Amino acid sequence: MNLSIIGSAAGLFAVTNIDDILILALFFAQGAGHRHTTRNALIGQYLGFAGILAVAVAAAFGASFLPDQAPPYLGLLPLALGIKAAVQARRHHNDADPTETTNDAPGIFAVAAVTFANGGDNIGVYVPVFATAGAGGMTVYVIDFLLLVAVWVAAGRFFATRPIIAQALSRWGHVLLPVVLIGIGLLILIEGGAFGL
Repeated sequence: MNLSIIGSAAGLFAVTNIDDILILALFFAQGAGHRHTTRNALIGQYLGFAGILAVAVAAAFGASFLPDQAPPYLGLLPLALGIKAAVQARRHHNDADPTETTNDAPGIFAVAAVTFANGGDNIGVYVPVFATAGAGGMTVYVIDFLLLVAVWVAAGRFFATRPIIAQALSRWGHVLLPVVLIGIGLLILIEGGAFGL
């Protein structure tokens, strides 16, 4: 039984977090060459995902930290971060070589905010699964998910450091990161019906 739960947890995590690999790769590209990029991405991903799990576990037990209307407005977090990244990219628009712009390592809280905001749909999937799995099964899911976060960060770093992908990300990452973040923010806002959309 535990093996089947572990397999189900791994599958559920992969399906609900596939888009995080692209986001992590973009964060790694943004912080290429900085000492703290991996640390910040790892800690930020764990903080954001811990927030997702806390809300999902509480909701599975019948409690809720967020009002029903709140999750769509989480889209404002990646939207704001995307706009900020777009402004920074625009500032460096006339630089001779876009790979030489002075990008900083992604901030821990920026990674955490994007992870949490992007996980609003995950919460909707996790709550019924956790509620039916019982306390023991839920514990297995949570432990499995937390182990897989490290695998996801490693995969994002792996993709960002493959020569052909790294070259594309170094050339276009300053454009892709704001586009992806703004797109995620708008998608969350629109799908959730925020602001009457």
